[in-house]
Amino acid sequence: MDSNLLAEVRAWIEDDPDPQTAAYLSDLLDADDELTLRKYFAGFLEFGTAGLRGPLGPGPSCMNQAVVGRTAAGLVKFMKERSLTSVVIGRDARHGSEIFEKISAEIFSGAGFKVSVLPRPLPTPVLAFAVNELGADVGVMVTASHNPGSDNGYKVYLGGVVDGVTYRGSQIISPADKQISTHIKSIESLKLVKRDTSWHVLDEDIVEKYVERTKVLAPRPGDLKIVYTAMHGVGTKTLQRVFHRAGFPSLILVESQAQPDPDFPTLPFPNPEELGALDLALDTARTFDADLLIANDPDADRCSVAIKGRDNTWRALRGDEIGAILGEVMAKSAQSGTLANSIVSSSILSKIAAHHKLNFEETLTGFKYIAKIPNLVFGYEEAIGFCVDSLTVNDKDGISAALLMAQIATDLKNDGKTLDDLLDEIWKTYGFHATEQISIRVNNLALISTLMTKLRSNSPSEIAGFKVLAMEDLLKPNNSLPPTDGLRFTLEQNIRIIIRPSGTEPKIKCYIEIVDPEKTIALSLLEQLRPSLRELLS
Repeated sequence: MDSNLLAEVRAWIEDDPDPQTAAYLSDLLDADDELTLRKYFAGFLEFGTAGLRGPLGPGPSCMNQAVVGRTAAGLVKFMKERSLTSVVIGRDARHGSEIFEKISAEIFSGAGFKVSVLPRPLPTPVLAFAVNELGADVGVMVTASHNPGSDNGYKVYLGGVVDGVTYRGSQIISPADKQISTHIKSIESLKLVKRDTSWHVLDEDIVEKYVERTKVLAPRPGDLKIVYTAMHGVGTKTLQRVFHRAGFPSLILVESQAQPDPDFPTLPFPNPEELGALDLALDTARTFDADLLIANDPDADRCSVAIKGRDNTWRALRGDEIGAILGEVMAKSAQSGTLANSIVSSSILSKIAAHHKLNFEETLTGFKYIAKIPNLVFGYEEAIGFCVDSLTVNDKDGISAALLMAQIATDLKNDGKTLDDLLDEIWKTYGFHATEQISIRVNNLALISTLMTKLRSNSPSEIAGFKVLAMEDLLKPNNSLPPTDGLRFTLEQNIRIIIRPSGTEPKIKCYIEIVDPEKTIALSLLEQLRPSLRELLS
């Protein structure tokens, strides 16, 4: 075995606070299993603007007690440099979340910080709310969001203004991620990191305050039959409480997915956007002849909606369709302010903003950028992330978005209309916007960088027979946006295509938008594009 690897593994085992992962690594050493050890020692799990996210396992390349402990200790150094002294911690119900929360609380307490811990596994929006409500300097959420059950993660939020950036309870952006990462790498041994148990566990009052602030989004509750799934995550109790407090009837739960289960037994990929993820919920909606279907991802910061069409068949709304509905409704009642969406989202929100004489901002992909927009009336990203009340939660919130969608559907029903009718009105006003995301999951991340390099060096002159009019490398943007790894193609027939690596999953993503007054024409063009784009990404 390579001597450097051997020394690294032995040092890690010596410092590992978890006897189980230490013993497993020792067994691999005894078996001289260099191949497996190299997988676990392929570098420290990358800390970025989304924090940490990766598979549970031993060694520096996975999520485990040692990695989380070093991350917390690195964050301590970052905080002390800026005289930040308070932190609130939350967690979901995934494998490892409870111990990762405890380790973090011990290390932050050992640093002399004021540490508050949420009372139980709760949605990510409650953590984002708590950061502002408690006036905390930092928030930590232990969650892998919509990743598979084999993963866990560690999101970092900042409160107020830090390094000249107004965070107000939103996730970190660069260069904070790089600065924290540098501090993490400077931690030589966890045994030298001071720990304490002087943290405070918050009571249910913090959840109550979130519920009371959120319920006001639905002042006119109706009698809609609403099916809800939490996808084995932590959303059920909080969302039920919000809907009940607003005055809606009891939700129809997808019982097999209602309670937290870290194994996600009915969903290998607990993301509402994944093919088949809503099948059980749709079956339930048909059984009960429901009016509306709402789904949250496991940490409830995203919201998916499905509706029954005029032909009585159910379909999930695309993130851009939900964004158009929420954007139009909120813009109508706004006197001033800004609408914002990510660069890969539909262009329709910019047109809605112009129509209602509101400001509009386009941001990089990731809600952390949308949350930095001043006077935000409404923000969204096509990956079913929505902010409908930035003063309460300055982040995407799948619970408040669900409640507002229920209110909109209720108001429409009272007028003898449906969400489909509202979409038709939107398309009539702004043109039909056909959007679609094509995602290709890979086993080897190197394939993604190879593809991006190939597209940059040999840009296609046409795609599916449509001439490429322009190609913009988003690493060298021609507008005010910071550089990001992505390519934007403009084709004839009002076609826009963006290709980029996912920031949270091993996927290459392609975003298509076609704008045409005629829905049938736009959908036909979309049909033509799909096979060629899949081939281009393969």
